[in-house]
Amino acid sequence: MNPALKVWYYAGGRVPQQYREFVHDDVTGPKWLVRFTIRSLAQVTPLTVIITLALVFWLGSPWPLAIACGGLGFVVGLYFALSYAPESVDYRLTKYGYPRGSATRGRRERNAAQDRERQAKYDAVWRRSEG
Repeated sequence: MNPALKVWYYAGGRVPQQYREFVHDDVTGPKWLVRFTIRSLAQVTPLTVIITLALVFWLGSPWPLAIACGGLGFVVGLYFALSYAPESVDYRLTKYGYPRGSATRGRRERNAAQDRERQAKYDAVWRRSEG
């Protein structure tokens, strides 16, 4: 994929349908949440900076107040973005023609064997019958 197109995608843009497999791999891969966080930061940070600067230069707010408001907006924006990360990437995949819930199913399938191993270890330690 073209590096400029990749930057556009991570900044929140949409890529052409021919890159639908890239999008699927992006939201189902092992580091999907890290990439989602980077994408969210790329979207929230400029908006926060613009609002902070607008508070100072257009409304005449003191710098500490503007920075506090911008920081709070940044935290809240990132919190909500990360709170709805699974739903957001599932919806993103529907735009590329995948069925609803494809990203969640893909991650579950990828982690199924590891989850079974962890559950077996947990059961061996904590679910022993006392008898």
